Amino acid sequence: MSFILPDSRIYVAGHTGMVGSAIMNRLKQQGYENIVTHSHAELDLLDQKAVRFFFQQEQIDCVILAAAKVGGILANATFPADFIYQNLVIQNNVIHEAWQAGVQNLLFLGSSCIYPKFAPQPMKEECLLGGPLEPTNEPYAIAKIAGIKMCEAYNRQYGTSYFAVMPTNLYGTGDYYGLQNSHVLPALIRKMHDAKIRGQKEVVLWGTGTARREFLHCADLADAVVFLLSLERELLFSSLPLAGSPLINIGYGKDITIHELADMIAGIVGFTGKISWDVTKPDGTPRKLLDVSRINALGWQPVISLSGGIQDTYINYLSEMVEA
Repeated sequence: MSFILPDSRIYVAGHTGMVGSAIMNRLKQQGYENIVTHSHAELDLLDQKAVRFFFQQEQIDCVILAAAKVGGILANATFPADFIYQNLVIQNNVIHEAWQAGVQNLLFLGSSCIYPKFAPQPMKEECLLGGPLEPTNEPYAIAKIAGIKMCEAYNRQYGTSYFAVMPTNLYGTGDYYGLQNSHVLPALIRKMHDAKIRGQKEVVLWGTGTARREFLHCADLADAVVFLLSLERELLFSSLPLAGSPLINIGYGKDITIHELADMIAGIVGFTGKISWDVTKPDGTPRKLLDVSRINALGWQPVISLSGGIQDTYINYLSEMVEA
């Protein structure tokens, strides 16, 4: 039996975020109408009693846990305690109280930063816990690793069907463009656009530009998530690593240097000035490319090109500025 059926009551935690909203939209496109959502004002996932009451009342069949505190290098470096504490509490509350209420099916969204800083490239699911993490986002990564291991432990002890997906760097509609806390791709869109509007002749970016990153449009991620949830549970779990970790990568399958990304975004935005690099700032992990052979073998591939996805994202960014 698959994780979700046409009449399944599906709770999307974090539905207002970029990832959660993309998943909710994809579910609706595929005909799933029995979707449960609550805003932060309606349900604080940091409040265990509130989460327990929610699950006791709502009769949920499947949970998609997309709620998390997220941010780029600067945000992780500035607020490490917030990143580890809030993410641990959110996932502990949701996973445990879902089990308490009898929910058998759950999908936990993590991040490719769970893998070691110098993991062999591309990174297979088996690389988990194979070496030291990137220090700049270690607290966030440890929280996400704990979520994966929690899913594994509940499956072993209670016979649940909880699994985790590790998406690569995501972008798209609903992204956050603040320069202090955003990820690299939306931050570059914002910087290039602002520089163009102000007539600046130069944009200074962090690091050397040599670090390589993989990027996936959030609509492709959402498609992958719904695809996995529609599979037979036996088929999915039989494809997972022999170590028993209920983990599967979701990525684009190709990476690009930050320098190349900056040039691509400058061209799309229309910034014609100079791009300089502040080499006193960190690059982060030298390379993060996921091995996506497992999900590809199951029958899923991304369809949105990086340049086309960035063009659509920039159009969306401009429309958000007009609405604001």
